[in-house]
Amino acid sequence: MLTGTELALAGLAAAAAGMANALAGGGTLISFPALVALGVPEVVANITNTVALCPGYVGGALAQRKDLAGQKKRLLMLLPSAIIGGLAGGILLLYVSEQVFHVLVPFLILLAAILLAVQDRIRDWIRRHTGSDGTDGKGCRNAALPVGLAAAYGGYFGPGLSVIYLAVLGLFLDDTLTRLNALKQCLSLATNVAAAVFFLFSGLIIWPLAIVMAAGALLGGAMGGHIAGRIDPARLKWLIVTIGMAMGLYYLVQLLI
Repeated sequence: MLTGTELALAGLAAAAAGMANALAGGGTLISFPALVALGVPEVVANITNTVALCPGYVGGALAQRKDLAGQKKRLLMLLPSAIIGGLAGGILLLYVSEQVFHVLVPFLILLAAILLAVQDRIRDWIRRHTGSDGTDGKGCRNAALPVGLAAAYGGYFGPGLSVIYLAVLGLFLDDTLTRLNALKQCLSLATNVAAAVFFLFSGLIIWPLAIVMAAGALLGGAMGGHIAGRIDPARLKWLIVTIGMAMGLYYLVQLLI
C-alpha cells in the first residue's frame, strides 16, 4: 500500500514528465525511474506509467491538428501499423518473463537517453533530406512495417518512441518537419492508447498511482505549454538526458553486481 507521500511524489514526477514532454520530450525517463524508486516492480511501473501518461499524448496531437491538414491518407495507411504494433509490444511485455524485462531495462533507458541526445541531429537530417509536400502512397506503404516495429518498441517500453517515429517518417515521406511531427504525434497517441487499452485488462495497473499521475501529467503539460517561451528546451533536454543516462547506468551496475 502506497502512502500519501509516495502518491504525491509520483504525481510530481508525472507533472515533471508532462512538462518535459511539452517542452523537449523524454518525460518517461523521469516518471518510470521514479516509480521504480518507490518500490513498484518494473513491469507494473511500466504499465502504470503508460496508462497514466496517455492523456498527455491527446494534448500533443490536438495542439498540432492544423498541421495534419491533407494527411488523412497517410493517417489511414499508417494508423493500423501503429495500433497493431502497440498491441504487439503490450502483449510481449506481459508474456515475456519479468526477469527478461529486468535485464533489458538498463539498456532500454540508455537507448532512450541516447535517442533524445541525438534528436536534433535526426531533425537536421530530416531537414536536409525533405522539404516537399510528399503525398506518395508508396512512401506510406514502405513506412508501414518500420512504423509497426517502432510501435512494438513503444508498446513494450516507450521512451524514445517519438524520436524513432520522426526518423522513420523522415526516411520514407517527403514533407516539412512540422507536418511530419504532427503525424508523429498522432501515431504516438495511437500506439500508447492501444497498449494502454490492452493493459486495462492486465490487472497490473496500480490505479491510485495511475489516477494521481494522469492528473499530474495533464497539469505538467499545461504548465509546459504556458512557459514554453520562457524555458530553454535544449537545457531541459540535456537535463533529461543526464538523468536518463545516470538512471540507466545505475540499473546496469545493479544488474551486474
